Amino acid sequence: MKSINITDREPENEEEPKKKRGFRFSLKWEWTLSTAFGVLIIFAAIVILIFSSFMTVLMRQEKTHVADSLNVVVERLSNQSATLTASQVDQLLRPRNVLADETSGSEQGTPYNNAVVTTLARDSQTVTVYDTQGKPLFSTGDTTAKFRAVGKQHIAVTTLQNRKHLVGRMPIHSKENDQLLGYVQVTDNLKDYRATQVKLFQVAIVLGLIAGLAVAILSYILASFLLRPVEAIRETIHAVRDDPQTDKRVPEIRHTDELSDLGNLFNGMLDTTQGYMDQQQQFVEDVSHELRTPVAIIQGHMEMLDRWGKDDPEVLDESIKASLQETKRMKSLVQEMLDLQRAEQIEVNYTNEVTDVSEVVQQVYDNFKMIHPDFVFILDDDVHQPVQAQIYRNHLEQILIILLDNAVKYTQTRKEIHLTFESDSRNVEVAVQDFGEGISQENRDRVFNRFYRVDKARSRTKGGNGLGLAIAKRLIEAYHGRIMIESAVGYGSVFRISLPILSDEDARVLNEKKDRAQAEANDTGIPGIKSALLEDPSNDATTQSDDDSTETK
Repeated sequence: MKSINITDREPENEEEPKKKRGFRFSLKWEWTLSTAFGVLIIFAAIVILIFSSFMTVLMRQEKTHVADSLNVVVERLSNQSATLTASQVDQLLRPRNVLADETSGSEQGTPYNNAVVTTLARDSQTVTVYDTQGKPLFSTGDTTAKFRAVGKQHIAVTTLQNRKHLVGRMPIHSKENDQLLGYVQVTDNLKDYRATQVKLFQVAIVLGLIAGLAVAILSYILASFLLRPVEAIRETIHAVRDDPQTDKRVPEIRHTDELSDLGNLFNGMLDTTQGYMDQQQQFVEDVSHELRTPVAIIQGHMEMLDRWGKDDPEVLDESIKASLQETKRMKSLVQEMLDLQRAEQIEVNYTNEVTDVSEVVQQVYDNFKMIHPDFVFILDDDVHQPVQAQIYRNHLEQILIILLDNAVKYTQTRKEIHLTFESDSRNVEVAVQDFGEGISQENRDRVFNRFYRVDKARSRTKGGNGLGLAIAKRLIEAYHGRIMIESAVGYGSVFRISLPILSDEDARVLNEKKDRAQAEANDTGIPGIKSALLEDPSNDATTQSDDDSTETK
């Protein structure tokens, strides 16, 4: 038989290698670089606009210089009456001749001599004079554009030798007879224009780098300041991850903005999660504490029967009855604990419920009249019309059952219970009044605590576990209502519950939301807390009401 090498087989449950984390880029640096980049883009756009405007002004100045040169030369040569010749032009425009005219003190030539000298002395310009046939008569340089006859002054940008030049042309007319003498052409190589352009570009780059660096430093400082709440949230998350039971929270943020909202929201989420954890822990502690006694009783009876009691019919019967009684009490206790635990989650499961309070009050009133015929129930209805509230119907029914059942259990002599139903413009109020034992001021403040009983010995004989009023209080407060107590020892008690009234429009909106939620859940129904008082068919209504009641005073 062939052996199998176990070491060669790969484990089936071997975890896949963790994905490598990408490069982590700090939010501060993202903020800093993004801000710096944005500022540089804006700065570049502004610089381009300014640079373009400035270069346009420079080009206009260069055109003005070319126009001035054209005018000076034309003014110098227009005094002739015949067609220009090379010797004439050379004699009139050469600097030595111009200076000689200036030295001779000729009043006629003096105003233009300095301008002619300046024009011809410019390195960036080439002045060329043509006769009427386009033949060059005079030139101050080699770089010149092709001749073209024009009827008036014309200045334009032309590309010569792969570089832009500014070329100006103008006809020369005689002042005496307006005869065409020739043409003058000025070619500007734009050397000064390009030099200024390069300098401006260099200055813009330097200023842009300085501005980008300054903005980056300022942005980093500002980001570090503004992102302090994020760092606090991060530290809180790490603290909660290391110790889920920690009380560490995000510190209060002084300024009010989105980060402060996030911090408050995160703290609220932690408080809610902590509340659920505390509820779970309290649920386990309460169950273990309350079940210890009935389990110990049942165990004691079983051990007694195992030793010698099974041979004694009387002891056997007593042990079985006691065990059954404790079993029923454990069943009631577990049901009430589950009800109380579910009541903590109303905000999640029952946000769209709408109930006709009048109908539920009337129904519970009729039920208690039927199952307690020895009591007198009086309903004082001051509303006389349907009143809607945002509450799950089973929850409202359970609250009323808890209050009425307590009133029945703690009424000994005057078996009369009043149920009052009234409303104002904003709230609907239901009151349950009994004429029983009453509650002292000391106990009145604690009757809504879990497992609290005013008289523990009498409460056990009445079947209570001390959870009913705790459930009622949690239910009514979950729907933004209130529960209040008025009592005097020996005169009875009055429990009042109050709920906000729901308008017809709000009720319609909630019903539509409920229908949509049910459709999305494929008609799975809405889970609720069902009262054990009306469901257990194993016993008669009166006995079950006593056994499964959820509160004892």
